[in-house]
Amino acid sequence: MNEQKNTPPSTSTPPMQSQKCPECGNKRLINDPENAEIVCMECGIVVASKLQDRGPEWRAFNKEQRAKRVRVGAPLTYTIHDKGLSTMIDWHDRDVYGRRLSPGQKAQVYRLRKWQRRIRVSDATERNLAFALSEIGKIANSLSLPKNILETASVIYRKAVKERLIRGRSIQGVTAAAVYVACRQCNLPRTLEEIAQASHNNKKEVGRSYRFLVRALGYFIPPVKPSQYITKFSNQLTMQGKVEEIAHKILITAKKARLTSGRGPTGIAAAASYIASVLTGERKTQREIAEIAQVTEVTIRNRYKELVEKLSFEISL
Repeated sequence: MNEQKNTPPSTSTPPMQSQKCPECGNKRLINDPENAEIVCMECGIVVASKLQDRGPEWRAFNKEQRAKRVRVGAPLTYTIHDKGLSTMIDWHDRDVYGRRLSPGQKAQVYRLRKWQRRIRVSDATERNLAFALSEIGKIANSLSLPKNILETASVIYRKAVKERLIRGRSIQGVTAAAVYVACRQCNLPRTLEEIAQASHNNKKEVGRSYRFLVRALGYFIPPVKPSQYITKFSNQLTMQGKVEEIAHKILITAKKARLTSGRGPTGIAAAASYIASVLTGERKTQREIAEIAQVTEVTIRNRYKELVEKLSFEISL
């Protein structure tokens, strides 16, 4: 029998749209987990009661307790060839109670471990993925790339394998190209030279594989903006935040004056950083900025002269 309530219970659960109130026909129903009821928000009638709680039987009061008490496996990840679904037999040689195994049990576990490692990678495609994804991880660790770049690069390489684009090409070149595509898609400022150096590949090989992947997979790669490199240069040169702010303003003004079109983004960003360092009194030489930006001093000098002349800066050297 339905029972009437004066006020609906307060809870943060969103209204349920799949049911309707039999009394007033309103669809604004709310789930009350404390009383195991579904209540109408208009008339307060109890639509359903004695609901089953499908949540865990334990409680956690902080993130550490939640991580310890949860009984599910690790989340799916594309950075492992089997997406992290397989298990591994560790090398501790202890049972579930922490006791050491007997010599006979050790030999048996050793054989199980060996065959588990063999069948974990079954065919040539999985062997290719296992090796290539480990190479992507090495590049990401070398460049200190975030996890989203690692996941995106792994997905790009998986698509290339699925489309059979790897045949006739080196795995190292395609993995480096996948990392570069991921950086461009996620707007992370990393140059092709940095990717090639971290992967120990030739820049031409990485660039060739990059253009092939973009064309074959139909990716849209947004152009690199010079402002994306300003923060990177400021951090590597240990300059103050004021320098970074002025460099961004210089780039905005230069873009309005159409001085950035047809120019390399790293060269424009390096020149803006150099001008900002001079204006704030925190001087950095052109050679220091050129080494960080991986451009020549002549490029910085040419971009610097263009910005100073067109934007009418007064700089005392």
